[in-house]
Amino acid sequence: MHKINRLPSGEVEIKFEIPWEETLAYREEAAKDISKAKPLPGFRPGFATYEDVKRIHGEMAILETALERIVRAHYVKTVLAEKLETVGSPAINIDKLVPGETIAFTTTSALIPEVTKMPDFEKCVVEEKKKEVNDANVEEAIDEMRRMRRVEEKVDRPATMEDLVVIDMEMLKENVPVEGGTGRDYRVYLAEPNYIPGMAEQLSGMKAGDKKTFTLPFPKEHFQKNLAGQDINFKVQATGVYELKLPPADDAFAKGVGIETMTELRAKLKENLQAEHDNRSKEAAEIELLEKLVDSASFSQVPDILVKEEVGRMLHELEHGLEDQGMDMATYLQQIKKTMDELRIDFSQQAIRRVKTAVLIKEVAKRENIDVSEEELDAEIDRILAGVPADQAETRQHVSSPDYRDYVKIQMRNRKTLEWLKKKCVK
Repeated sequence: MHKINRLPSGEVEIKFEIPWEETLAYREEAAKDISKAKPLPGFRPGFATYEDVKRIHGEMAILETALERIVRAHYVKTVLAEKLETVGSPAINIDKLVPGETIAFTTTSALIPEVTKMPDFEKCVVEEKKKEVNDANVEEAIDEMRRMRRVEEKVDRPATMEDLVVIDMEMLKENVPVEGGTGRDYRVYLAEPNYIPGMAEQLSGMKAGDKKTFTLPFPKEHFQKNLAGQDINFKVQATGVYELKLPPADDAFAKGVGIETMTELRAKLKENLQAEHDNRSKEAAEIELLEKLVDSASFSQVPDILVKEEVGRMLHELEHGLEDQGMDMATYLQQIKKTMDELRIDFSQQAIRRVKTAVLIKEVAKRENIDVSEEELDAEIDRILAGVPADQAETRQHVSSPDYRDYVKIQMRNRKTLEWLKKKCVK
């Protein structure tokens, strides 16, 4: 017998009462386990009778050994029968455990949230804002490519705002050297933003060998709180001025990037830029659409366990992104002046929205009978396997595993559902 109680916290409490006689099969299996672990004299391991195990070890020991099987079997059976969508392992409280009497226990599990009110698709229409790439955009891209291939040529003249100046530098606060503020051969591209505003202007006009002292305020948002917003004295000596020479935008430049002529390069860049802009506008429309749908729908409580799991995924994504930029999490936290706990709190609301978005997409797929056929899934798995080298046996085995197939199927179903929503709601 069981009684279900849905809690306001997004959890479900199930109270179980299991008659003693219904636990016999589990107790017999437990007796075998005990006799295997602690063989009784005169019996082969695992072959002692229930009564002999009971006589030597006591029926309470048998019951305690059987308890996990009893709880798991009745919990799983009830969850499936009642079609409860739980997540994570349940918390278990044993209310009564006495040999010969009814066993009572309570489980508390987090429930996957439900959509209690579907959004009105007619009121969630969004517009995909497309942008046409023009010739000026193409020329900007070419200039950026030229800057990436520039040559630094040392010159004997005062620096202009288009040059690179190499300096030896010492920073002082109230005539005390700043920790980490002394450096040699520090490269400053005067035309590019510097983390200390005003630095480029101070270096402009200097020649190799020139010395200069000046004062600049550190940015107020600087991660070093003892320096943020403070006036810092700089002692610098220019050790070199370099003119940045860009290669001409000619056919030779085009050949250097694998294309025969500048005409072809411009055409290819325009095509690529247009595709990039189109993808960004589609992504922006998708994000706007999902935000509108989630805001206009209603959901049951999102349990803490799901929020914590989603925050964990978000932190993992952030960490990988920082690594790609050559930064670690500790430095990032210093820059934003937050602790890891504060960052988790900041992520919580976004995590709840992400969980709700996933729940909504799943519900739309269910209501609209959007699914992925085995043929479609097989084709996608084959496509993924085609990109895995034959000698990577472990990876290929993982891609072919049932768990990975389930993961891919969910991703494909979600994409299908999103495309259905876009057809309905995106202009």
